[in-house]
Parts: sequence; C-alpha cells; structure tokens
Amino acid sequence: MADYGHDLQFGFFLDPATGTPGRTLEIAHILDDLGYDLIGIQDHPYQQKHYDTMALIGYLLGQTERIRVFPDVANLPLRPPAMLAKQAATLDQLSGGRFELGLGAGAFWDAIRAMGGPARQPREALGALREAVEIIRASWAGTTLRHDGDHYRAVGARPGPLPAHDIGLWLGVIGPRALRLAGEVADGWVPSMSYVPPAQTARSNAIIDEAARGAGRDPAAIRRIYNIGGDVTPVIEAGGGESDDDQQIVGPRDHWVAVLTRLATVHGFSTFVLWGVPTAPRLRMFIEDIAPAVRERVAEVRASRAAAAG
Repeated sequence: MADYGHDLQFGFFLDPATGTPGRTLEIAHILDDLGYDLIGIQDHPYQQKHYDTMALIGYLLGQTERIRVFPDVANLPLRPPAMLAKQAATLDQLSGGRFELGLGAGAFWDAIRAMGGPARQPREALGALREAVEIIRASWAGTTLRHDGDHYRAVGARPGPLPAHDIGLWLGVIGPRALRLAGEVADGWVPSMSYVPPAQTARSNAIIDEAARGAGRDPAAIRRIYNIGGDVTPVIEAGGGESDDDQQIVGPRDHWVAVLTRLATVHGFSTFVLWGVPTAPRLRMFIEDIAPAVRERVAEVRASRAAAAG
C-alpha cells in the first residue's frame, strides 16, 4: 500500500494531430477555463500527422492563462538534452512557470533512425537518459556544462535562460533499471494505464521507492502521474477498472470515483491525465463532478489513517 501524500491534480491528454488546429486550441481553452491542472501532449516527431510537440506546447501556453503543459513524454533521441533544457526553461519563463518536462528514453527506433536519430539498445538508451538528466539539471541550475559522456558532450556551454520555477522532471519509464533511475534522480514517474496496469505499478513503485531510499531520497519526493483512459457509462463493463489488472476505467461516475480513490490511496498516484474523446460535457463531468468527489474521498481515507496511527 502506498500513498505519498501529494495534492491531487487532474489533467487531459491532448491529441497533437494536425487535422483540426482550431479544435486543438478550443480544447485547450476549455481545459484552462474549467480549471484543469495540466495538459499532457505525446511526442512522436516521426508521426507525420502530428504537430511538433514542443512548438505546439509553446503555442498553447501563449494562448492560455493558468493551465500547465508538459510533453507526455519528450522523445530524448530526437531532442538533444542541452537544447531540450533550453527549450524547457524558455517555455517556463515565458509562461510564468507553467511548463513541466516529461522525458522518455525513446521507442519506435526504426522511425527515430529514419529522422536521423540514434537506434539504441536498451542499456544504451538508459545510459543516454541518465546523462540527459544530468545535463538538464545542470542547465536549469545555470551551471557551465562540463559533460563528456558516452552519448552526449557539452563542454563549456553556458546555459540560460533560467526557468521561472523548479520544473518537474518526470520520467516515462517501465523497465526495472529505468525505474531505479527514476527513484534516484526524477521528480516524477509517468506510466500509462493501457501499458502499465495498477497491479504492475505496485511492483514498479516498490522499485522506485527502494532506489530513492538508496540514493538518500524520500520516495515521497517523486510524484506519480498516471495516464488513464476509459469512458463514463451506465454500467461497469468487464475490464473496466474493478481489477488491478485492468487497463482502463469504464463505468458510472461513482465507479470512477472509487477506482481513482484506490489508485491514489493504494497505488500512490496523485496526478491523473485523462485520455479520450474531448467532448465538452465529458471534460466538465470529469473536472467538476468526478475530481472533487475523488479529492473528498481521498481526504477522508487519509484522515482515517492518520487517526488510526495515533
């Protein structure tokens, strides 16, 4: 059982498809107006039907007022870390501190290679991710870069501008060694329910927590962010979130509240990024009905546990 005590946050996974840019901006405005905390945007630069994620994020930050935006997650092999750090700091400063950085080691290697990027083996990808985190951290600290690694060189570069706030560096990783890296150096972990169901996240959280403690860190320093999909329906459907092996949530409003409460108080997730069809009624129901009920239920569970502990 894990509950890291973080405040609950709710976001939406916005499609970067090029077909209807006006609709993409409209959805961002709706999310901003409704009070969502976050917009997550996938980053697959080799996908010809997608806008460039970092450029799209800059555009949306310039068109919104309060919502934070992050790549869910940035494709490291096609985004050199020193430049990615500069992009992130620029977006954060220009938006008044509304950018967070989700980062992944890469996938779909043939497509990455087709764009001129490296095709890395798992151990190489993990090594590159570790080096990238080091470079990005140093860049945001304003430290002159002196990194000469197996994958990246940045020797004598003077970083800037500095971010407007302490940008969250959230790793989208799955394997045990990568999870240990998250525990050692990351501010957050970003899995997707469709790939990593709750039962698997329990094992993954244990690996992250052990690595964090081994690095002298409090596991609670690492926010757990969950990309979730599903639908609100009149009845609970098979595979719709009743079991910890399920990969989506399908059922009535109260079922969603119960599942998200369990994910927060048993599996340690505090940020939920909704994935699905962005109709205005669905977006409004999630943030104005489901989210407040989850906050209330989680607060009750936490209060009950605190009272029992003495």
